[in-house]
Amino acid sequence: MSSSTLEEEMLMQIKAVGMNVPEREYRFHPTRRWKFDFYWPSLKVACEVEGGVWVRGRHNRPQGFISDCEKYNEAALMGICVIRVTDKHIKSGVAIEMLERAHGR
Repeated sequence: MSSSTLEEEMLMQIKAVGMNVPEREYRFHPTRRWKFDFYWPSLKVACEVEGGVWVRGRHNRPQGFISDCEKYNEAALMGICVIRVTDKHIKSGVAIEMLERAHGR
């Protein structure tokens, strides 16, 4: 399943539980081009859908992994909670449960 299909499934779950619809592809850093798949600015909560887990996608290769570490560390230093989810998390309902917890539900 492609990451965009996973993102659409995640968005459907977000809407289904009545959570506020997040910003999509939100550029969070003032100088870098980093974006979050989903972001709730008022809560400083982001969700990243990690695709390519089983096919050695970009995030699983050394440089991609290193770049992701830098991105997520910068987000943490900015006070942003990043929830990272995979296809298994989305399909099992674990992803939406984590997001609800992050939203204080």
